[in-house]
Amino acid sequence: MSDTTASLRRKINSAGDLQSVVRTMKALAASSIGQYEQSVRALGDYYRTVELGLGVCFRESATTALVAERKGQTVTGSIGAVVFGSDQGLVGQFNDVVADYAVKTLAALPGKPQVWAIGERVHARMADAGLPLMGLFTVPNSVKAITPLVGQILVESEARRSQGEVAELHLFYNRPTSGAVYEPVNQRLLPLDETWRRKLAELPWPTKNLPEVLGGDVETLRALIREYLFVSLFRACAESLASENASRLAAMQRADKNIDELLEDLNATFHRLRQSSIDEELFDVVAGFEALASVKRGPAA
Repeated sequence: MSDTTASLRRKINSAGDLQSVVRTMKALAASSIGQYEQSVRALGDYYRTVELGLGVCFRESATTALVAERKGQTVTGSIGAVVFGSDQGLVGQFNDVVADYAVKTLAALPGKPQVWAIGERVHARMADAGLPLMGLFTVPNSVKAITPLVGQILVESEARRSQGEVAELHLFYNRPTSGAVYEPVNQRLLPLDETWRRKLAELPWPTKNLPEVLGGDVETLRALIREYLFVSLFRACAESLASENASRLAAMQRADKNIDELLEDLNATFHRLRQSSIDEELFDVVAGFEALASVKRGPAA
């Protein structure tokens, strides 16, 4: 009985230590979600400003020559895809969800897809699906680490586009949602087509003071397009990281709940066994006392 009680006590202590680790990871995941969500909110205003600037430039007829795709023009070349995954564990099906969505979406597009993978795990998933892989990037571990990654992707994709190897560029990543933890989404980043240009040109200016492009129209448009591409990639990466930590937080919450239930069962079993042991000891004491009293009274006359 004592060995069973001691074993239960060890299990309770181990479960308590594990729960401390889980709660620490919950706190870290919640903190990480906050910084990534804050960066996404901050980018929202800047993204809107860039769009308004592009809309002003596109109202000038001289700048439309920079738009890569025209109505009725067929874009030739391979399709480049950037798939954002996770390199850390305890994220459930995070990598499987975005990888399966990317494979299914790319299969429905014309042309041969080529993939840049963000994270070794999603890289392996895309390789298993038989998609050609153009490169592997490390998943950022902070907001500050996103900017260098975006710069690498832009340089690599521009080099491929200039050589005619990639005509389109798609982004696949998990985006946080209010109902579920996240959902996979697809954004076509390049080429910048006529529909995209017309949509921006029709954006209403927020004030009555009409804007004016200072300096060279083409130079200004080029700068705004670079900012548009950078912000789009940065936002996709930040939302993917926020989704990853939201998935980890949900997993830690489930683990914390399971540990609570396990501790409740273990404690109940421990107290029941301890009470049973105490009852047996009391019965032994009572039985011994009655036997001793019987001996002292002697045999009945």
